[in-house]
Amino acid sequence: MLADHRSECWGHRGASAIFPENTLASFEAAIRDGAEGIESDVHVSLDGVVLMFHDPALERTTGSKGLIRERNWYGDDGMDKLLTLKEPKQAIPTFAETVTLLMKPENQHVKFNVDVKVQNDPDRLFSLMHTVISQQPEWETKLAPRILLGLWHPRFVAFAKTRLPYCRRSHIGVSPSLARKYFWDDVEVFSMAFATLTSADGLRFRNECKAAGKKIMVWTVNEPEQMMEAVRWGVDVVLTDVTKKWLGLRAQLQADYDAILSQYGRLFLWTTWKFYLPSIINWHRTTRLYLESIAGPFDHFVGPEALAIQA
Repeated sequence: MLADHRSECWGHRGASAIFPENTLASFEAAIRDGAEGIESDVHVSLDGVVLMFHDPALERTTGSKGLIRERNWYGDDGMDKLLTLKEPKQAIPTFAETVTLLMKPENQHVKFNVDVKVQNDPDRLFSLMHTVISQQPEWETKLAPRILLGLWHPRFVAFAKTRLPYCRRSHIGVSPSLARKYFWDDVEVFSMAFATLTSADGLRFRNECKAAGKKIMVWTVNEPEQMMEAVRWGVDVVLTDVTKKWLGLRAQLQADYDAILSQYGRLFLWTTWKFYLPSIINWHRTTRLYLESIAGPFDHFVGPEALAIQA
């Protein structure tokens, strides 16, 4: 963490306010801006390629009989031919291409937060990721320490430990109570939604993390007032779509910390409905229900050891 709690800047899906999200152009822009890290989402195609994109059902096409088909493979006229709608049009990058970008000598300081979506089979995804990572020269020292696996569901923890034991782990979430119960002993970083840290329990959670030496990332922070509040909290990383904006504010803080911080008040915390407790509680509940509907109950799931026995 920077001096005076001037949190690191990690580009959320790259510099995604300017460039198409989760593309090499967006990642490169965030790095050029000066971000210390980039964040991106991963999914696996049917033909076993790890891709950087957010939504599992990427494209739907209507056939001659009006049938809807999902294009979810990569090669042979699959997603490798797709371009973003947003300009400048970009291809969907693979995990391998993203790693190649990070392995360039000028980029070897940049950290990589991989948001592991729960639609993935963790055993398959992490095995494929290991293949890509381990093919890089000096990967154990030059790449692996920079990769942070972001895990939403506790089922993924054991697979991460088994298949990618050299990668650091974080929990991505919206609920301090779930973070404490299911992830506290297995991750070193908590990547939490900004709103969930504004509550009284959010304050307790921030204090608990500080006491235990756990790091906090906060997402997705695009407004200057929220950026300054994250600074007051002393978080380690601000995840933002507007990397240049946060880096500019951080430079101003470096020049005159107290004067710049005093320009941004805290009234927004009481005038924004999503920061009120009923909204936060509802978000906690709906997020857990969504995650469990895809990856199973938080308290009952099959781990890698059981799968190995079944095989």
